[in-house]
Amino acid sequence: MNNTNVKDFAGKKKLWLIISLALFAVIAIFAVIRGVEVAIEFKGGTIISYSYQGDSDLTTIQKDIEDYLKTPVTIQSGENLSGDSKSVSISFSSDEGLSAERQSGLTALIKEKFTDGNFEVLDSNDVNPTSGREFFIKCLIAAVIAAILIIVYIGIRFKQISGWSAGVCAVIALLHDLIISFGVFVVMGFEINSNFIAVILTILGYSVNDTIVIYDRIRENRSIMKNASVTELVNTSVTQSLRRSVRTSVTTVSTMLIVSIVAYIYGVTSILSFSIPIMIGMISGTYSSLCIASSIWVWWHERKDNKAK
Repeated sequence: MNNTNVKDFAGKKKLWLIISLALFAVIAIFAVIRGVEVAIEFKGGTIISYSYQGDSDLTTIQKDIEDYLKTPVTIQSGENLSGDSKSVSISFSSDEGLSAERQSGLTALIKEKFTDGNFEVLDSNDVNPTSGREFFIKCLIAAVIAAILIIVYIGIRFKQISGWSAGVCAVIALLHDLIISFGVFVVMGFEINSNFIAVILTILGYSVNDTIVIYDRIRENRSIMKNASVTELVNTSVTQSLRRSVRTSVTTVSTMLIVSIVAYIYGVTSILSFSIPIMIGMISGTYSSLCIASSIWVWWHERKDNKAK
C-alpha cells in the first residue's frame, strides 16, 4: 500500500478520546435528567390486561390512570388472535400491588372514559423481580467471563504483537460499545429489558470480530514492515481493514434500518428497542475497533517504550 493513502488513526488519539468522552457526557446527562427506564420483569410490579373494541386509546388518559394508581404506568396495545376485539396492557411498579378494590376502581375509570369500548379484564398478574434480576446478573457474569476469555484468547493468538495488551485494549473498546448501546436506550427512552441483553450480546460479538481482524492485519504487517514504528504499523493495518469493516457495518445497519422503518410504519414498537440500538451499536463497534482499540494499543506501547528508554 502506498504510504500516501495511509490514514493517521493512531495520531488522532486525543480526537477519539474527546469524541468518546463527549458521548459519555451526553449519556450521563440524559440518565440524570430523564432517568433510566427499567422493565417490569427486572424491578417487579403488576400487569393488568384488558380486551376492548373500537379505537379506544388508553394513552390519551395515561395521566388519569397514573393519578389514580399514584405511580407511572406503561401502556401497550395489541391485537387479539381470536375475535374482533383488541387488547391493551397496563404495567406499573408499586409497593401496594393491585388489590381487588384498586383493580375495580381502575376498570371503572377506564369504562367511564370510554363508554363504547366494552372494556373487560383479561388478566391481572403480579410480577416477581427475582427471576428477572437473576437473569440480568447471570448475563453480567457471562459478559465478565467472556471479557476474560477474550483477553486470554488474544493474548495467546497474538503473542507476536504483545497479545495481552491487545486483549486488554479490545475489552476496553468493548466497554466503550456497551456504554454507547446503554446510552441509546437512555436517550431514546427505551426500557432496559430483554432486548437490552440481546443487543449487548450481539454487539459484543460484532465488535470483537472487527478488532481481531485488525489485530490479525497488524500481526501480518509486523513481519513485512520490520523497521516501521508502532504508529506506522497500526495506521497501515487499520487503513487496510477500513473498507472491510465499514462494508460489514453498513450491511447490518442498512438491514436494521429497513426493519426499523417497517416496524415504525406498522406500529410494532417493541422491535425498535432492538433494531435502533443495534444500528448505533454497530456503528460504535466499527468506530471503536478502528479508532479506540488501535489507538489505546499504540499509546500503551509508546508508554512502554518511553519507560524502557
